[in-house]
Amino acid sequence: MAVPPPTDPTSPATAARPGFADLDQAVPFLRRHVGLDDAAVATMLARVGHTSLEGLMAAAVPDTIRALDPLDLPGAVSEETVARELRGLAAMNRPAEAMIGLGYHGTITPPVIRRGVLEDPSWYTAYTPYQPEISQGRLEALLNFQTVVGDLTGLPTANASLLDEGTAAAEAMTLVRRALPRSRTGGAAGPFVVDADALPQTIAVVQTRAAAMGIEVVVADLTDGLPDTPELAQVSGTLVQYPGASGRVLDPRTVIEQTHERGGLAVVAADLLALVLLEAPGALGADVVVGSSQRFGVPLFYGGPHAGFMSVAAGLERHLPGRLVGVSVDAEGRPAYRLALQTREQHIRRDKATSNICTAQVLLAVVAAMYAVHHGPDGLRAIAQRTHRYAAVIARALTAAGMPPLHHAFFDTLTVPVPGRAAEVVAQARAVGVHLRLVDEDHVGLSTNERTSRSTVTAVLKAFGVTGVDLDQAAAAAADGLPAALRRRSDFLTHEVFRTHRSETQMLRYLRRLAGRDYALDRGMIPLGSCTMKLNATVEMEPVSLPGFADLHPFAPAEDAAGYRQLIADLEGWLAEVTGYDRVSIQPNAGSQGELAGLLAIRGYHHGRGDTQRDVCLIPSSAHGTNAASAVMAGMRVVVVQAGADGGVDMDDLVAKCEQHAERLAAIMVTYPSTHGAYEDTITDLCKVVHDHGGQVYVDGANLNALVGHARPGAFGGDVSHLNLHKTFCIPHGGGGPGVGPVAVRAHLAPYLPSHPMHPEADKREGIGPISAAPYGSAGILPISWAYVRLMGGAGLTHATSAAVLAANYVAARLEEHFPVLYRGHGGLVAHECILDLRPLAKETGVSVDDVAKRLVDYGFHAPTMSFPVAGTLMVEPTESEDLPEIDRFCDAMVAIKREADRVGAGEWSAEESPLRHAPHTARALVGEWDRAYPRELGAFPTGVDPDKYWPPVARIDQAYGDRNLVCSCPDPSAFAEPDSGTVEEGATA
Repeated sequence: MAVPPPTDPTSPATAARPGFADLDQAVPFLRRHVGLDDAAVATMLARVGHTSLEGLMAAAVPDTIRALDPLDLPGAVSEETVARELRGLAAMNRPAEAMIGLGYHGTITPPVIRRGVLEDPSWYTAYTPYQPEISQGRLEALLNFQTVVGDLTGLPTANASLLDEGTAAAEAMTLVRRALPRSRTGGAAGPFVVDADALPQTIAVVQTRAAAMGIEVVVADLTDGLPDTPELAQVSGTLVQYPGASGRVLDPRTVIEQTHERGGLAVVAADLLALVLLEAPGALGADVVVGSSQRFGVPLFYGGPHAGFMSVAAGLERHLPGRLVGVSVDAEGRPAYRLALQTREQHIRRDKATSNICTAQVLLAVVAAMYAVHHGPDGLRAIAQRTHRYAAVIARALTAAGMPPLHHAFFDTLTVPVPGRAAEVVAQARAVGVHLRLVDEDHVGLSTNERTSRSTVTAVLKAFGVTGVDLDQAAAAAADGLPAALRRRSDFLTHEVFRTHRSETQMLRYLRRLAGRDYALDRGMIPLGSCTMKLNATVEMEPVSLPGFADLHPFAPAEDAAGYRQLIADLEGWLAEVTGYDRVSIQPNAGSQGELAGLLAIRGYHHGRGDTQRDVCLIPSSAHGTNAASAVMAGMRVVVVQAGADGGVDMDDLVAKCEQHAERLAAIMVTYPSTHGAYEDTITDLCKVVHDHGGQVYVDGANLNALVGHARPGAFGGDVSHLNLHKTFCIPHGGGGPGVGPVAVRAHLAPYLPSHPMHPEADKREGIGPISAAPYGSAGILPISWAYVRLMGGAGLTHATSAAVLAANYVAARLEEHFPVLYRGHGGLVAHECILDLRPLAKETGVSVDDVAKRLVDYGFHAPTMSFPVAGTLMVEPTESEDLPEIDRFCDAMVAIKREADRVGAGEWSAEESPLRHAPHTARALVGEWDRAYPRELGAFPTGVDPDKYWPPVARIDQAYGDRNLVCSCPDPSAFAEPDSGTVEEGATA
């Protein structure tokens, strides 16, 4: 047999062979994430007048800020490698059986909900439901959540989720102070009193928030009611934990009555599962109830994300922070859901806002709501009763062994005295796979939950040194720990939705039906400016469900969280490299909280230098409303800097304001690229002016997707930034949360990063205090961003930024002859988004920005951002993940809509008779008589008949009606009956 000749290494065939390193990247993830291939890039570059991505970015990004060195990050690896590495990190964690309690409990996520909501892109890739016509499924799910909270807490109005229980309590503190009549006249409101038996992390978050806002907080033992001391003769409010952190179930009525007598409002922090068996706080006189819905099917996630909640008594609903879903009517007279009372939000009220919270925890609120729908009231009672009885059995056995718990009235939590043996008991429990709480050297805490079983009880008793117990006999002898006077008598979850989905078939179809009503990224592009709706890749999402990440308690011993600590250290280091800062904290669990953390760091820095008078925060007039609200919450006074004709900061006005407030200047908050979507040439000059006048520069990271790999805020003059991992680093928006808002700082601000009294790392327990209830915030979704950076590497991240900027400039180039592009920056280019000015069109034709946004639904699109930052405009951000055909489809739709508006301008239709004003068109509109001035086909199928067409479930919604007739819980099903079904349609207030 002939031997083949040796291969010539210089031959073309050999030279084309991939090297060994290339084999691992045969199909790099970059190609999956970025939607533009080489041919598309060439086409788009030709349209915008450049020959290469490098040339485009050199023209767009000012020389003064451009990064010269590539990102120093690990090289990109394959999807399989990342999945393997994340499985390894998850395996380094040791969840054990979580019985630590303190507001975090083991729970079972029904598989149909885990797969049908938590892991379903039709739910997790949606955006906040500002376009209600294409968000009816999510809005119904959130209305279910509000109904669950309202029913169990016994108060009429609940919001659509908050960030966690600790921040909900802090929001309640500021709510009650605003709501008191004397607070509007400038009179003293009195201290806010917090139950010493409240969750320790809640106390700490409240104290952090109060310190910045100058609110006096008194932590007091409320066992015998409010202390009778001169300083508490008048109070703004009280917070009672029900049940307490120690497990004690205290009747809150005495404290509530005393609070009212002393001029304040009463807040109760409650456990939703306990409220299944305990009387509703609203029935006991509470004005506000807060808490967490985590144990309604949401995994522990090492502390988050979890949906906090707040419900309020009548008359307080206009003070509620966060989102509120209500019922209105559509143009066809049918009930329809929408976000209610939006004029109270920070987008509009800015420094007068009730809160800085932008979005919260929608995806997790949906999980909790569906948990209640799936189990219904009877199922919840069974779970609650089972949880309580396990605690009662353990209490009985420990008492018989000479270790009676401290409190006889309890729901699921016991505090057990074991003089001098607490550490030993906790260690013994850990050895048998159970995490208990080390209260102090003499006391151990434990909390039962939905996952507790007979074997759990045996393991717990063994840890205490109790063996040989006849558990059946103990169960028969164990008395309930629920006080008779506080047993629940009021009914709950009586609405049909909570009583008709017992089988998995019913539940599966209900989830599918709701998801089918909404528009998310799984349907098409969501070109929302300032929102960065990019790909949330499946390989990034999958690790979130791994037990090592999902089932770990946030207060588990540090040695049992080694995987999380490694992942967090990696991610914080990578984010520091990307941004040019020295330190990063991932604790803030939303962009709004990252803003607050950054401003508190600035405040701490000034106070540490003795400059306590520095309290002025400069904010450009174009800034997001959250900026101003955050500044006020950080104890600062807002001074507005005007915008120039080009949309950038007016440098003359900036200098004047800095000179005017030189002695009191604390900071400026500036978004870069600007909120107008432009790279401003003056950013380094701005930083220098502020620094020269003693201030710090806060660079809002909302638009970081236009900077990564090309410029670093910490290098061009920023002192602090918050980032949005739910934008730039691929955590999905979840329909309005979750998010993560890490704060990044230069070294001089590092001592003032968020701390936490229960942090697993001892050196992070002392400081300015916690921003979030958990030490690492929403740790459970950090694997998503870790995976994204690991998959892309520095070069991939840099290319993604270039592609995003190219896409935005392509859209601007294609549409500028139809809609003026309002602002351009350096090199005559936009950054990663562009603003289309519809005001001339509205003036000429009467067609409004609303009309164009709703008409886009008929063309199969979610509208861009409306009227922000300029009224009467659309801000478009296509991101790097969209392909050229989809971008062209959007541009074609916008051009077609412009032509329809031109027909209005030509007199063919009036604006009121046009398809734009009647948009969006529902399937119902096509049935029966057609009396409109345009053909049915043009209304419903403007691009031709499409078998995959998205049909909005409702027509255009009457926003004002919903606020005038506020309904924020599930309406009677008869309200949705078809008129020809024999049932009279009763409207939204039924």
